[in-house]
Amino acid sequence: MSKLLLGAVAGSALLLSAPVFAADLNEPVPAAPYAAPVSTAFDWTGAYVGADAGYSWANKASGPRKDHDAVVGGVFAGYNYQLRNNIVVGGEGEVAYGGSDPLATWTGAVRGRAGYAFDNILLYGTAGGLVGQGEMKNNGSDNTRTHVGYQVGAGIEAALTTNITARAEYLYTGTNTRSYGSAGGDGDLSGNAVKLGVGYKF
Repeated sequence: MSKLLLGAVAGSALLLSAPVFAADLNEPVPAAPYAAPVSTAFDWTGAYVGADAGYSWANKASGPRKDHDAVVGGVFAGYNYQLRNNIVVGGEGEVAYGGSDPLATWTGAVRGRAGYAFDNILLYGTAGGLVGQGEMKNNGSDNTRTHVGYQVGAGIEAALTTNITARAEYLYTGTNTRSYGSAGGDGDLSGNAVKLGVGYKF
């Protein structure tokens, strides 16, 4: 009798618990937490430094038998900020040595930059102000003069790694004209330059 009673109690418990198990089975499985996709595009935002070298030529020679082509090189530093629409804006300072005749012993420029980023490729334009020193030697005279002016240009820059970039750039320089006296008359630092550079982005 007791065995029959225990069996009845166990059967009743199973019947009562069956709907609970069924309800548990019908409950939806919680969705996995949403993970936003991680962008793999290169981000141009940040500070950078670098060095460049190239070739420059003047609009005209400053005097007879005077070469108006020269090698130019320098160092630069700046900061880029990339907007959400892939527009990149920033500023750059550069100190360069050498240049078109009369020999530009040094020039210093501060330029703004603006461009469009195609992932790790940046196309940009640049413009700003410049100050520099020219030197002219002729007939035993060696005179230097300070010039002020502007630079405009354009370039393409590629991010080779997360930190290393390479660029090709064209710049036009326009400055005031100064008299170099007995060393050869009037002269300026106006001219063109094409340069290749390597940078490090922090």
